[in-house]
Amino acid sequence: MVDVKVNLEKCNGCATCVDTCPVGVFEIQNEKSIPVKKSECLVCRACEAQCPNAAIEVTE
Repeated sequence: MVDVKVNLEKCNGCATCVDTCPVGVFEIQNEKSIPVKKSECLVCRACEAQCPNAAIEVTE
């Protein structure tokens, strides 16, 4: 099972993950990124690589 975590203290709500994720795992809510569709994650880790604040962690 895949787990997608966003460190809300590091997240600045830039929406890079929203734009990067090919399957729409993330949404911006209250100026922070929230992984709303974790089960859709392909484990491509593009969100981890592109997040400018290293706020995302994807684990299997």
